[in-house]
Amino acid sequence: MSAGDAQDLTHRRILRVAIPVVLSNATVPILGAVDTGVVGQLGEAAPIAAVGAGAIILSSVYWIFGFLRMGTTGLAAQALGAGDRAELIALLTRALLIAGVAGGALIALQWAIFAGAFRLAPTSPKTEALARDYMGIRIWSAPAAIAIYGLTGWLIAQERTGAVLVVQVAMNGANILLDLWFVLGLGFGVAGVAWATFLSEWAGLTLALWLCRSAFTDAAWRDRAQIFDAVRLRRMIAVNTDILIRSVLLQATFTSFLLGGGLFGTVALAANQVLLQFLYITSYALDGFAFAVEALVGRFFGAGDRPRLRRAVAMCSVWGLGTVAALALAFAAFGGTLVDVMTTAPDVRGAARDFLPWMVAAPLVGFAAWMLDGIFIGATRTRDMRNMMLMSAACYVAAFAALVPVFGNHGLWAALMISFAVRGITLGLRYPALVRAATAGGRPPDPRDICEAKT
Repeated sequence: MSAGDAQDLTHRRILRVAIPVVLSNATVPILGAVDTGVVGQLGEAAPIAAVGAGAIILSSVYWIFGFLRMGTTGLAAQALGAGDRAELIALLTRALLIAGVAGGALIALQWAIFAGAFRLAPTSPKTEALARDYMGIRIWSAPAAIAIYGLTGWLIAQERTGAVLVVQVAMNGANILLDLWFVLGLGFGVAGVAWATFLSEWAGLTLALWLCRSAFTDAAWRDRAQIFDAVRLRRMIAVNTDILIRSVLLQATFTSFLLGGGLFGTVALAANQVLLQFLYITSYALDGFAFAVEALVGRFFGAGDRPRLRRAVAMCSVWGLGTVAALALAFAAFGGTLVDVMTTAPDVRGAARDFLPWMVAAPLVGFAAWMLDGIFIGATRTRDMRNMMLMSAACYVAAFAALVPVFGNHGLWAALMISFAVRGITLGLRYPALVRAATAGGRPPDPRDICEAKT
């Protein structure tokens, strides 16, 4: 993107980044439904359970490396804003190297990973055997799956979310077609679902690399001095470590919430699971504007352009606020109907309706936290993200202990909303420091000045 384009901050530009992300996210549940549907045609419960268990285990393991997407976006956007093309390209190489090492480690440690997973969540011998077969195939595409995180972050940093959409649609589309062919056509069963995912992930990586091919025409992609610069590597490690800690705490909060529902019986647990789908819908819809603000804040932060940084935050936030307001109204008007679509159990339907007001409030309460996450990722103010998540998790624990014994499942939902609010408020209080940290006068930020970005 030219310097002139970088100055052109319009609502059209924001939508050009956001809409492909929303469409890309829409393909994820479709693929999950097809995976379940094709093995469901086998007429047994074990294959369905095996694919579900195997997919959850591998997704949880791969999720650990989700920091590569966020960290790469912030760092690459800043390099782009600073006009440092060599660092922009070196970041892509570093992300691919991390993915290769991480994926290789997972392949080498697969036996221990699978054994540990089934020790924590035991299942029937038949289901475990099928799940091990499934994971034993899919684990060989771990380098590709993790590399796609880094490539996605790199593309988002350049506002090339159309390319991200192409990769996701092609990868998930291929997966669906191969599912149908391998399982229903060739009768490969659970192994067919695994091979479909294995092939589609490597194909997705190949396509993503082709879309990033311009980087490999520049000698910087193999410049060892740039790629392995100790200071830049330490900065990348620090950013990604902070994001990892923040994400683990966030996941722990949600896991505690899910397990906490079991304190009130199977019906409440099922109702909470149904209502969480409303939160996922909100997250998928807001991702577009959160990713847009990551790219724009990162670019203007790297360029030291404080006025446009503030304007990018304001414009993306307006779109995000409009989105959550529309979702809150939709949940209020049609939430009951959506509950009926997701479950036919009368008792679960009734319980979900009792707690539905929390889902009307959730998009509005969580809006600030979701958007500020994107802002802080773009500015790589990851220490703030980590610390505010620590405060949020602590407040969640305190609210859980105080409210759940008194208000039951309503107290559980209140504790989750409090964690959202605390994260949004505390990050909001750190926002002025983020703006001040943007280098004045358009000078590229000095990667050696790590402490400045963390005070």
